[in-house]
Amino acid sequence: MGNTEMYVSLDIGTTSIKVVVAEYINGEMNIIGVGNEKSEGLNRGIIVDIDKTVQSINKAIKQAEQKANVDIHNVIVGVPSNSVEIESCHGMIAVAGENREITEEDVQNVLAAAMVKSVPPEREILTILPEEFIVDGFDGIKDPRGMIGVRLEMHAVMLTGPKTIIHNTKRCVEKAGLQIQNIVMQPLAASSVAMSSGERDFGTILVDMGGGQTTASVMHDHQLKYTYVDQEGGDYVTKDISVVLNTTIENAERIKRDYGYAIPEETSQEEKFPVEVIGKSQPVKVDERYLSEIIEARLVQIFEKIKNELDKVGARELPGGVILTGGAAALPGIVELAEDVFEIPVKLYIPNQMGMRYPTFTTGIGLIQNEANLDEIHQIVKKYQLGIMNKENSSSNFKSEYPSEYNEVSPLEVEKEKTVRKEKKKEEKWGNKAKSFISNFFD
Repeated sequence: MGNTEMYVSLDIGTTSIKVVVAEYINGEMNIIGVGNEKSEGLNRGIIVDIDKTVQSINKAIKQAEQKANVDIHNVIVGVPSNSVEIESCHGMIAVAGENREITEEDVQNVLAAAMVKSVPPEREILTILPEEFIVDGFDGIKDPRGMIGVRLEMHAVMLTGPKTIIHNTKRCVEKAGLQIQNIVMQPLAASSVAMSSGERDFGTILVDMGGGQTTASVMHDHQLKYTYVDQEGGDYVTKDISVVLNTTIENAERIKRDYGYAIPEETSQEEKFPVEVIGKSQPVKVDERYLSEIIEARLVQIFEKIKNELDKVGARELPGGVILTGGAAALPGIVELAEDVFEIPVKLYIPNQMGMRYPTFTTGIGLIQNEANLDEIHQIVKKYQLGIMNKENSSSNFKSEYPSEYNEVSPLEVEKEKTVRKEKKKEEKWGNKAKSFISNFFD
């Protein structure tokens, strides 16, 4: 990497769209601009209205451009891990050159061989993460270029996602007049900043609490091993407050922000605050303990669901514990509540960059750090994968299967229509595959 590089990340969330502009000077990140705009056109992390999402992206980009005093053309885009499948893959080729020296072309060829694996038509390969290369039986090689050999193999992890989600994300970025520099799954990006190298190595759980959903991801041996998405997030806490106190969503959000606490036992029934109740001419006094009980009920439900899913793969046995991040994780008392539910150590990650010390920016910063720290092999993988995506995007096959008007009006219904008959069998198949894949956590 040169002395100075500039990167821009685009984090499309249910509640807000974040744009981060950063310079890397001699390997040090320097944030020079941020855009943060309320999301329109998303539901539970999924784009449901392309035009509204594009408008929100443009507003966030404009904010970042004004603050950074730059024109933004290329972005690193994060995609949610909804319905992502993780599986191992293997490629093997004969080295092509006459002198048998392995080149970048050989690396691309072994990538292509690994991607031959059958992928259902409604899914798309998001990325391949090489674990090791093997040259003539010698394993544990991270970069085989320049070595002499007859046979080149690669063991890797393949991530696939719903084609609708990936396509609509790319469509929104392109309609906003931007070029995609890279597409990265959000948990991979967030873990690159929220976890230390040791935590990614020995095994740690990341719980990213957004507005529309909460994502639990497991990192081990520096690889993403498992993800689970609970379709509840901070917005559901706000809705609970609104319904129980009979007040507007706007009032409920303000009340949560100003008076919210996750542990009722640490609040007081004597401390009260006014609430504008629908149908009442005067504000009603509500005590902090009652508010905290509303908040606790929803958070415990979210954490219990995640705990049950993590136990299916034995992830709570990993030594790194749980790291909380995301906008909804900023609620006071949430770390202690999470420890009570998960029964393992829990800590909160907040970015330490000046002006960005809020967990909602974790993924945006992570997208940049992940990109800036890509080694040469992963740069080759990225370039190859983006080339494949661009070819698929320009082909007419996808358009005939998913008409654009359907994608723009209701992509969730299109996805449901295409997969509902296969979903049960696919989930059973993936459940067995995941158990087998994760069972080697401690090997």
